Amino acid sequence: MRAVVQRVSEAAVTVAGERVGAISGPGLCVLVGVTHDDTPAQAAALARKLWSLRLFEGGAGDGPGRELSCSDFDGPLLVISQFTLYGDARKGRRPTWNAAAPGPVAEPLVAEVVEQLRALGAKVETGRFGADMKVSLVNDGPFTVLLEV
Repeated sequence: MRAVVQRVSEAAVTVAGERVGAISGPGLCVLVGVTHDDTPAQAAALARKLWSLRLFEGGAGDGPGRELSCSDFDGPLLVISQFTLYGDARKGRRPTWNAAAPGPVAEPLVAEVVEQLRALGAKVETGRFGADMKVSLVNDGPFTVLLEV
């Protein structure tokens, strides 16, 4: 599994003009891609990593240099499926999507990431799998990290 993680002050996703998910305040916007051999165990590992990844500055009482994760302050996450993370544009001018898992494989694994995050106590909003989504966000920093599990 592959994820693009952006520290945001707000993020939202709309489908056909309808807002289907949104977060505000410090949190993470996470684009998740799935390949053919990914497993539910990898989805659970990604969820744990996202919930505990220290990407936020601590407050004055947290001591100098202390960094916080979403789990430290109940930061929300917006999780959006993104098959294009497995696009390959090394040859030619048109990417191939051969490494991206098909919907019947990918959808349950993205859902598993969301379920595992919620089981850990996270507030999670989502996009709509397979839909033409419009994602808007305010990247805080800007700060973007690539994860692979």
